[in-house]
Amino acid sequence: MKEKDSTANIIAVDYNSPDAETLNDYHLLYNYIESGYREGPANIIAIDEVQMCPGFEKAINWLHNSEKYDIYITGSNAFLLSSNLATLFTGRTMSIEVFPFSFLEYLAYFGSNDSNEAFREYVLIGGMSGSYPYKDPKDRTAYYKEVLNTLIVRDICNKYKIRNRSLLNKLIPFLMDNIANPISVRSIADTLTSSQEKVNHKTISAYIEYLCNAFAFYKVSRFDIQGKKYLSTQEKYYLCDPAFKYALIGTKNMNYGRIYENIVAIELLRRGYEIYVGKLYRKEIDFVAIRQSEKIYIQVSDDISNEETFTREVTPLLPIKDAYPKMLIARTGHDETLYEGIIIKDISRWLSE
Repeated sequence: MKEKDSTANIIAVDYNSPDAETLNDYHLLYNYIESGYREGPANIIAIDEVQMCPGFEKAINWLHNSEKYDIYITGSNAFLLSSNLATLFTGRTMSIEVFPFSFLEYLAYFGSNDSNEAFREYVLIGGMSGSYPYKDPKDRTAYYKEVLNTLIVRDICNKYKIRNRSLLNKLIPFLMDNIANPISVRSIADTLTSSQEKVNHKTISAYIEYLCNAFAFYKVSRFDIQGKKYLSTQEKYYLCDPAFKYALIGTKNMNYGRIYENIVAIELLRRGYEIYVGKLYRKEIDFVAIRQSEKIYIQVSDDISNEETFTREVTPLLPIKDAYPKMLIARTGHDETLYEGIIIKDISRWLSE
């Protein structure tokens, strides 16, 4: 903020700091910020973990109504949702969704010039920059588990008053193990049902919604390309960062094709696309990516050097007759090529664009 306006008066409150312990009431928060106001320069309020101040929305509304401040607030995933903000501050907010580091940001952070080697590391290390200072893989794993358990699971349980925490703890690794697989809520409930406990599919649906609201997972619906209509069955779920999966259930039996698909899904969302799973006749296209008038059909794969695999990946794209771009993203290690109108890109290079 100072870089854009060196004269700005920034009033910052970090509720993770002991310095904010005396501001645990919204009246105290309001008075503290008002006492820091300066006439003349732009006055910017920056509050981190604002949900830790009970009644904070009243203080924020008062400050906003004064029309003296630019206000920026952040909070934990489960507590400070865009839907909640829309209710609290109708028509007066803009949400900025922050994703884990992109591959391009990862390259900039580590100053790497070898994108191929860096991508191999990025796939395993992930985009949570808080893990980067930890050089030992065990320490990075512990970091990811801590983030998952405290900022996602604990906050979800507290916010939604979840009693069956064991079910949530079964659901999370199941979804992680099935990223990029088309699945239904009912099939998940059937799989998680044990002889001792029958799982209600409505409960599973609610828990998945909570996890998606907390940005732990992203649900991608299916789109019938021929019929140009949205389908309500067999959705796919993608993890905000595959490194959470490695931390919780390990890296054995790695399916790199699905991991790459997950990385591409999050990158498309980061770039502002709406994404859907495309269905054309009996074939499936990994992504129909839409951004305003732009549309791209995308297949994602690991190794397409095998002719059978290459054919399998391009076959769903070939029958598409409209003029929108068609793309196959894979671990090719080569420059961009073209096959029957399909753009073939190396994944590390596409992520670096």
